[in-house]
Amino acid sequence: MDSTELKKLGHRLGHFLRCFDGGIKTAPSRAHFRTYIKGQLSDLERKSVTPIALQAGVAPRSLQEFLEIHRWDQERVRRRLQEVVMHEHASAKAIGVIDETSDAKKGEKTAGVARQYCGATGKTDNCVVTVHLGYVTEDFHALIDSDLFLPQETWAQDRQRCRAAGIPETVGYRPKWRIGLDLMQRSWAAGVRFAYLVADEAYGRSHHFRQEVASYGVCYVVEIPCSLKGWTKRPATLTPGKLPSTPGPTPTKERLACWAPACRRVDRLWQRGGPSWEAFHIKNTDTGPVVWEVRMSRFYPWEEGLPGSQQWLLVARQVLTGEVKYFLSNAAPEISREELLHVAFSRAHIERLFEDAKGQIGLDQCEVRHYQPLMRHLILSMVSLLFLVRETARLGKKRLLVECPSPAAGGRAAA
Repeated sequence: MDSTELKKLGHRLGHFLRCFDGGIKTAPSRAHFRTYIKGQLSDLERKSVTPIALQAGVAPRSLQEFLEIHRWDQERVRRRLQEVVMHEHASAKAIGVIDETSDAKKGEKTAGVARQYCGATGKTDNCVVTVHLGYVTEDFHALIDSDLFLPQETWAQDRQRCRAAGIPETVGYRPKWRIGLDLMQRSWAAGVRFAYLVADEAYGRSHHFRQEVASYGVCYVVEIPCSLKGWTKRPATLTPGKLPSTPGPTPTKERLACWAPACRRVDRLWQRGGPSWEAFHIKNTDTGPVVWEVRMSRFYPWEEGLPGSQQWLLVARQVLTGEVKYFLSNAAPEISREELLHVAFSRAHIERLFEDAKGQIGLDQCEVRHYQPLMRHLILSMVSLLFLVRETARLGKKRLLVECPSPAAGGRAAA
């Protein structure tokens, strides 16, 4: 990039950052806001407070205070980011993506840190886990909300430890699927809209999660564990008024399970035969095309002993590796396999966003311990990432992971 283009980029960044001035009222805080964002977008090897401050010629302590004690409205900055995304990239076929990421940490004082599964290291490790909501359209993606997962035993039940880390009394334990729903609810209240929502099996396994997403009128396509049970044909269940005469009180809804026919795990539905497999070309890689075989069936998931509403069960098998994924969707009966598969695999966008946020922005390089600066770092990182995504697209360097190429031999493209 030549000097002229760099100068234009600087002007564009300045114009972009002025969009957020409504949430940052004072001149000193606005100056630190710009310093932090510019540092995250710079070529610094380490993008924590101290290197960013030293590069900008300001005292590291002053930048730390900007994150921790300056009075600026991070919630308004987040809402403004969502407004910008919806103003510039709203789409009738937008996809929301919920997923989590983790950052390995040392010590025991960082808010939320605990020994738990850490995706960054691929094992149980000392780390902080955050849950995120992504927004995806045909040619755009961004992170639009984030929150901290607070482990129950090591944090939520130890309020003294929470107070030492600045965690408000109102913040307690929520399962990750609940955090994902809260992110969706908060974004929805700010005017964000998407037609579909995707998530991995940690979220899709919960029928409470699926039901609440559906209550927004959103079509979910969520991964489910192979152990999830259900029926391909709705079973005939007995109501309390038709139960056989038995001693004792009338069985409750929770006890009706014993009156429904046995259900089966999704990985054991078809031992022989079953719906036909159809091959689809998902994307191209350096080693060649990636092709998945797909079969679909109407399905009634097991929900507290009774069959849930009729849905789509999508089984996808990677042709070369044999990897199998299972998806559940409340999509309309007439939806095509191509559309359902395209939405299902759109979760790859948030993996790319995490990769860019950590590799380019320094999402995982926040060296703070208290709750408020951590939450502010997440919001500032989303702002930096949004500018990076916009400028990358403007310069014609799109990096879409879920592609819509021409059909592979013997298969069709998931368009």
